[in-house]
Amino acid sequence: MRLAEKDLKYIWHPCSQMKDYEELPPIIIDHGKGVYLYDMEGNAYIDIVSSWWCNLLGHCNPKINAGIKAQLDKLEHVIFANFSHEPAISLCEQLIEIIPNGLTKFNFSDNGSASVECALKMAFQYQYQTGHPRKKRFMCLSDGYHGETIGALSVGTMDLYAKIYQPMLMDTIRIEAPDCYRCPYGACRDNCSAACIASAKEAFVRYGEETCAMIVEPLLQGSAGMRIYPPVYLKKLRALCDQYDVLLIADEIATGFGRTGKMFAFDHAGASPDILCMSKGLTGGYLPMAITVTTDQIYDAFYADYNEGKAFMHSHTYSGNPLGCAAALAVQKIFREEPILENAAKRASFLTQALLDAFADCPHIGEIRHIGLIHAMEIVKDADTKEAFPAKWRVGYQVYKKALRRGLLLRPLGDVLYFNPPLIIEEAELLQAVKICRECLLETLEEIC
Repeated sequence: MRLAEKDLKYIWHPCSQMKDYEELPPIIIDHGKGVYLYDMEGNAYIDIVSSWWCNLLGHCNPKINAGIKAQLDKLEHVIFANFSHEPAISLCEQLIEIIPNGLTKFNFSDNGSASVECALKMAFQYQYQTGHPRKKRFMCLSDGYHGETIGALSVGTMDLYAKIYQPMLMDTIRIEAPDCYRCPYGACRDNCSAACIASAKEAFVRYGEETCAMIVEPLLQGSAGMRIYPPVYLKKLRALCDQYDVLLIADEIATGFGRTGKMFAFDHAGASPDILCMSKGLTGGYLPMAITVTTDQIYDAFYADYNEGKAFMHSHTYSGNPLGCAAALAVQKIFREEPILENAAKRASFLTQALLDAFADCPHIGEIRHIGLIHAMEIVKDADTKEAFPAKWRVGYQVYKKALRRGLLLRPLGDVLYFNPPLIIEEAELLQAVKICRECLLETLEEIC
């Protein structure tokens, strides 16, 4: 039995309609190097989506490999309650130098959703223990995504992931998110004053006294189709949270570690959240690890004699895993020793122009938007009206299948094609990805139009 057949016999793949695999069987990857993945037949694929946005510095990066190998011979794991280890301590010392100001306390977990769950529980308990028992609800932006555990789904607002589970979810307060491509105010992303904050202001007036925290994907709503909004919106949101004593949670799981051109998306706004969630690029995409970082003020609300019952009774078996910390330390060492962000900025400008040139004559590209190396192309039926193609046509998926056959791993978000490559990608690799993407999109459009 072939490996692909064995895969389908046993494995239920994530975020997939498995019936699709009858037409497009799983591709069995043998090894990876740099921005490339290689299957069992030796075919190469440019991993332009960083294997779900987490591969930060290339597959099988020798420096990260070496860091993990060195740690493996010393300690693979240890209970993180009342025990610790040098890699975790060193990692915190290094991260505190690059995260937004005021964040000082690190709570380890093992994936992005877990980091969000930790943040929600932390915020709720903080409000209760500081004399605000009425503050029990959470605010979130429409079309947001924060993971797929129950709490994370509750503050996510995409029906694709959450609708079926609605009876299980918390009752949250949804705020209309910025939509700069279809801006109801007719403004431009690059020079607007965030008039769309009006929806948030109304929600805070109405619900501020009962809200414990607001959670956001700063500047980039990833799963919504790589929607990008301006830093001024974050600044105004920060001010609203301060006015109503609402904690601000930044979900930087997808945006952290240089993805937006700065180390963290909040850096663009010159502001800081009260709680920061990080994962994905934290370990360079090597090992599952996440951290929820918060302030001394929040930490102090849990600090008391044991019998007062104020401790944060939240844990994960693999909290602070030494191998994950070793990978994360190697990532930080690379950032310190190599001009990763500077080179990525040059590649970002190059990619922007390459996409503009490649799709200048395509009437079905509604917008090419970008932040850092992240670039997204929204496919529409009519660029003038911004009318979308019928969802059932699955235009993006048709492009995806064609691109795989030509050696490019795209994973569209509906009809939004996006590039979110490792930060070390070279210009030649970007040009090849753009070429394949253009060919596959034009072929698909010719078939359906």
